Amino acid sequence: MTDPNATLKDTPTPATDQLDCLAPLMSHPEWVIAQLGQSLDGRIATESGHSHYINGHESLVHLHRLRALCDAVVVGAGTASADNPQLTVRHVQGAHPLRVILDPRGRVPPTLTLFQDDAAPTLHLVGPDVSLPAPAPHVQRQSLPLMADGQFPPAAVIAHLQAQGYARILVEGGGVTVSRFIEAGVVERLHLLVAPLLIGSGRPGLAMTPIDTLASALRPRARRFACGDDTLFDLCLKSR
Repeated sequence: MTDPNATLKDTPTPATDQLDCLAPLMSHPEWVIAQLGQSLDGRIATESGHSHYINGHESLVHLHRLRALCDAVVVGAGTASADNPQLTVRHVQGAHPLRVILDPRGRVPPTLTLFQDDAAPTLHLVGPDVSLPAPAPHVQRQSLPLMADGQFPPAAVIAHLQAQGYARILVEGGGVTVSRFIEAGVVERLHLLVAPLLIGSGRPGLAMTPIDTLASALRPRARRFACGDDTLFDLCLKSR
């Protein structure tokens, strides 16, 4: 007969699961991780852009843990404009990271919470030809060169942040930004939070350059963790 106490002892708890999941991040002083929350059919929003909330509360807490561990959190202009996020740590203890907005054309509205709320420092990255009024004191505006497609080179963004001392970087969204950073080979891990939800249409999570055969597909090492009703896939995209 199995010892019930031994079974309880050997069964992972939510706390040990969280520690196991985050250990690779806590044990290294420098990394780049991306995060996406999506439905079972790979959607991060409906056709109209509605996304609140695909994932459950536990996934939101996990995202805030990632923010608490990182030095800088990066979002694209589309996500910043559509979601108007705060990008702060509210559901866990920890310091707020630097909030970075990738805005090559300077199209993010000045009424954005990130520009108005001084709860955390904010970095507004724009293209070299963008001219805008001076930002609030908590916002620093810097320019970076653009590629031929009018976007920032992901590697240049990472190098720019690391040169200023931001060694742990979270690329939070949206799907286009995460896809570009993964395809550029600068993301070491992807935390993919999948909700038991079928949307059936809408905006895809990852949208990368089409491939002809599965031989070209990424096959990262994967670990799975329960995150409330969601499933967290911890995907290792690059080995150290």
